[in-house]
Amino acid sequence: MTDQITKDLIYDAVAPDDFDAMIEVDRYGNRSTAFDKIISATHDHFWDPLDAKYIDFTQPFDINTQRIIPEDLVASLRTDYVSSRLSESDRVRYVNEIARWQLSSILHGEQGALALSASLCHVLKDPGAQEYAANQAREEARHVTAFSKYIQARWGKPLPVGNTLGTLLADIVNSPQVYKKIVGMQMLVEGLAMGAFATLYELAEDPLLVRTTQLVMTDEAFHHKFGKIWADRTIPHLTEEESNTIEDWAAECFQTLLFNLVNPEQMKVVYEMFDLDHKRVMEEMVEILGDEGKREQMQRSTNIFRVLVKTLLKAGIITDRTRGFYATYVDLDELKQEGDEMVGDAIAEDGIKLLKTINFSGAGNPLQSVAAE
Repeated sequence: MTDQITKDLIYDAVAPDDFDAMIEVDRYGNRSTAFDKIISATHDHFWDPLDAKYIDFTQPFDINTQRIIPEDLVASLRTDYVSSRLSESDRVRYVNEIARWQLSSILHGEQGALALSASLCHVLKDPGAQEYAANQAREEARHVTAFSKYIQARWGKPLPVGNTLGTLLADIVNSPQVYKKIVGMQMLVEGLAMGAFATLYELAEDPLLVRTTQLVMTDEAFHHKFGKIWADRTIPHLTEEESNTIEDWAAECFQTLLFNLVNPEQMKVVYEMFDLDHKRVMEEMVEILGDEGKREQMQRSTNIFRVLVKTLLKAGIITDRTRGFYATYVDLDELKQEGDEMVGDAIAEDGIKLLKTINFSGAGNPLQSVAAE
């Protein structure tokens, strides 16, 4: 494979159609131990979205009268244009359709993570790294099932993916460059997801959604560790050119997501349901949520973009070259002082404790509880 930025053999990659490399006899004995603790901890956070003892998708919730998320999470309601055109009953339905769009985006992101994890199985030569990727693919598959089941229970089917997210996911999944797959998915997309899940866990008004997000977070916390291992073993050994390549690509992705992910242009399908002009919504939102508005939102610890910036900063992918760009929106010195714990880690830890009571409560259960470091 060309243009690979590999500094540790555990991330050595071949072309996806080079199966001969996967059956080289010496390869089987060259298995790293870097991912063993994550793989061994799988039993600690096992759950089945099709088993009601873990989560019951038949729990009732009236989306016509009850809000799934609070209105504070729907920025467009702060515009005079949207607020003045919605009746009280329409406001409830509007909030819930925005939630539907957000959760549909999460579902599409989980599908992207599943496809990406599977693609890593085709290219990573290290048997340990390959086993980890296969493990993550299994976990992402149950996330797809869980969010599909949730959306089906509340609305019937998801909404289409927005162009910004869809394009980014396709770029990452189809990229032949492993660094784009790891930085793009395990850091950028997973960072966004952990922030979104933490926000929903704390603020969602549907208990079923709260349960869904916590169960998913018990897996995602481990997926983030894979990206951290890559960063620890790669970033310090990059040449200046390689470092700049990765840093610039990450900054470009962040900028695209920041300015377009929740842009009304992406949610035209929702505005059309309520006879709203998305261009008019965007004009008023720009006035309300300029740079100052973005800075204010990023003060919340669970803000998805704040979590994303912290992920990149802790990985060493933000240097003096791009510091000024990120500093426009968030205090990097404050993030640096926060330590390595990521938003959602505590929620995931509580979720794992809950799962252990389910998975290991039977006498003589052969599964062993092994904590990952």
